[in-house]
Amino acid sequence: MKPHLSRCRIVALLAVASSWFLAGCATKTYHVKVDAISKNESTNPSDAQSYKIKSKNAVLGDDNLRYKEAADFVKTALSGKGLYEAPTADTADMIVELDYGLEAPRTRIERVSVPVYAQVGGGVRYEQVPVTSSRGVTSIRTVAVYEPPRTELVGFDEVPREVTIYEKYLRITARENKTVSEGKPPTQLWSIHSSTEDESKDLRKYLPIIASATVEYMGKDSGPSKDVKVRVPSPTVDFIKKGMGDETTTVAAQTPVPKI
Repeated sequence: MKPHLSRCRIVALLAVASSWFLAGCATKTYHVKVDAISKNESTNPSDAQSYKIKSKNAVLGDDNLRYKEAADFVKTALSGKGLYEAPTADTADMIVELDYGLEAPRTRIERVSVPVYAQVGGGVRYEQVPVTSSRGVTSIRTVAVYEPPRTELVGFDEVPREVTIYEKYLRITARENKTVSEGKPPTQLWSIHSSTEDESKDLRKYLPIIASATVEYMGKDSGPSKDVKVRVPSPTVDFIKKGMGDETTTVAAQTPVPKI
């Protein structure tokens, strides 16, 4: 006897397959440019595990609501690398400076494909139809039949289009939290500049997407800039969006970050 699936099981499998297909159709991929620098990659990461985060933008400060949201995304990304926030700035191994924003908009010319439609058909044709008079006499008469034209897709054309592009960026810089001589800045441990650009200027929407692309490059040197593809939705972006919540920093530091 050949093995067979019950009708209910087949329906269930089809439902699961359909959900996977629909989820795949709803997924969008963003390209994030990541440029990471580490001046001392040989240093053991355990030498600097705790941090205190602060805004690099003096105008915004640390009390700005948008900054707090961005800082929460970065803290979550840092927790994915096993780092945790120190109780005070004095006890932190390093100071993490955060900067983010929109660059000045710029325009560029893109060639886009547009459909070309044309009216086809239509006109007048003549038909011979029988006509019966009031006396019951039938004769043949030629009448004009008018046909309206119809619109059909006949092809595509490439045309230039001017678009406005907005670059959304996130810069994270980690420095040693040590006293240095006057006039000398603290030693920079690593730095990441990540950005993405398109026609959207919704910075709030893009911050968790950009932050998720930085996780794998914290404390590393990327060499040439990397094009990181971030899928939305994805476990990594969901991880960043969820934030630190009410958990303690110790627990959050042990939470593994999902793979992009």
